[in-house]
Amino acid sequence: MKWINTRSHNSWLEAETDRIFEFGKNALVPNGFGWIGNNGNVRDEMGTRLWITARMLHCYSLATLMGRPGAFDLVEHGIAALEGPLKDRTHGGWYATVDNQGEGVMDASKQGYQHAFVLLGAASAATTGHPRAKALLDEAINVYEKHFWCEENQMCFESWDEAFTETEDYRGGNAAMHSVEAFLIVYDVTKDKKWLERALHITEFMIHKTAKGLSYRVNEHFDSDWNPLPDYNKDTPASHFRAYGGTPGHWIEWGRLICHLHASMQTIGMNTPDWMLEDAIGLFDATVRDAWHVDGAPGFVYSVDWDGKPVVRERIRWAPVEAIGTAYALFAVTGEKKYEDWYRTWWDYCRTYLIDYEGCSWWQELDVNNQAGTSVVWDGKQDIYHLMHCLVIPRLPLTPGLAPALEAGLLDSAMK
Repeated sequence: MKWINTRSHNSWLEAETDRIFEFGKNALVPNGFGWIGNNGNVRDEMGTRLWITARMLHCYSLATLMGRPGAFDLVEHGIAALEGPLKDRTHGGWYATVDNQGEGVMDASKQGYQHAFVLLGAASAATTGHPRAKALLDEAINVYEKHFWCEENQMCFESWDEAFTETEDYRGGNAAMHSVEAFLIVYDVTKDKKWLERALHITEFMIHKTAKGLSYRVNEHFDSDWNPLPDYNKDTPASHFRAYGGTPGHWIEWGRLICHLHASMQTIGMNTPDWMLEDAIGLFDATVRDAWHVDGAPGFVYSVDWDGKPVVRERIRWAPVEAIGTAYALFAVTGEKKYEDWYRTWWDYCRTYLIDYEGCSWWQELDVNNQAGTSVVWDGKQDIYHLMHCLVIPRLPLTPGLAPALEAGLLDSAMK
C-alpha cells in the first residue's frame, strides 16, 4: 500500500489544507496575527507575537501561491504589521510582542528565534509578487546579519535587549534550527550561496559534531561560547522554547531540514558530506527509539533526559507533524518502504487523536492518554505554521523550499 504521491491521498491533504487555511484567518487582529485559543478565538491577553505574525505571513504566502482567494490580503496584512506596529523604528529590528489593538509594546526584546521567522515570512512573501515584500526581505536580512549572525563562529546570537546593546549569556539550538530553515528559503529567493554555507555550518556543529556523540539526542542549550549546558532548565522542564533535556520533535525536524539542505546543495553542485544523510537517518531513528510509544500509549513524548527517559510526557502536535514531513523526506531520498510505513502510522495517529473536527484545527497538546484539554506546555492552538509541513511538503520536491516550489508550479508534480 502506498500513500505518498498518490492522487487519492494528495486530494485528502488538499482538503485538509483548505480547512486549516480557513481556520487560520481567525488569528487576524489589527496589529498582525494573534494567539488562537482552543476555542478558535484570539486570546487577547497573549498579545501579538512576532513569531506568530511572521509565521502566518509565511503561511498565507503559501495560500496565495496555491490560488486561495483572499490570501493575498492576509499577506498584505502581515507585511503591514511588520512595517508598522511590530517594527522598532528607533533601534531597528522587531519587538517580540505588541498588544493586539495598537496601544503599546508588551515585550521590547529582540529575539533570534522570532527574527528567523521574519526572514522566513519575508522570503516567502517575496515569491508572491507583493510590491513591498522584497524591501521587507532586504531589511530582515540586514537586521539578521547585523545583530543575529556571528561571523566569527558562524553561529547565531539568541537575543538582545531593545537597543541591541546587551545580549544574553545563552545560545539556543531552537533559534539555530529555525535559522537554518529560513536560510534555505532566503537562498532560494536570493541565490546567494552563503546562506547554504551558513546553514551547513550550523547543522554540522549542532548535529554532526554535538548530537551524534549523544546518540543523536540534540542538545539545544549552550553558553555564549557554545559549550553545552545539559542541565539547563532542569527545574522548569516544560518550557515552550527551552525544554530541559532533549526535545525529540526537534530531532526529527532537523532530519527533514538536512534532507532539504542536501538537495539544495546537490542542485548547484556543492559538495555534500556523507554525514548529512547518515545523520538525518540517525535523528529519525533516535526519535522513534526514545519518544514514540515509549510509555504505554501511542504518541511522541515532549522531552527526554540524556539517557532517553521521558521527562515531560504530554504529546505536542508539532512532533508527529514534523515526523510526517521527515518520513516523506527520507522516503524521497532513499525510497525505503519503512519511511512510507511510518508516514501512514503517524497520519493515522494524527487523525485519531489530534485533528479536531468537532471544534477547529488540531489540538496542540494532549495528555499522556492522548486526551485533549491539558496545558502543561502549550495553551491554545496558536497558529497553523507546523501543519504546512505535513500537508504541503509531502506534495513537493525537496528543493526548492515551500514558497519557491509553489511559485514554480511544482505542487503535486510527482503525483501518480
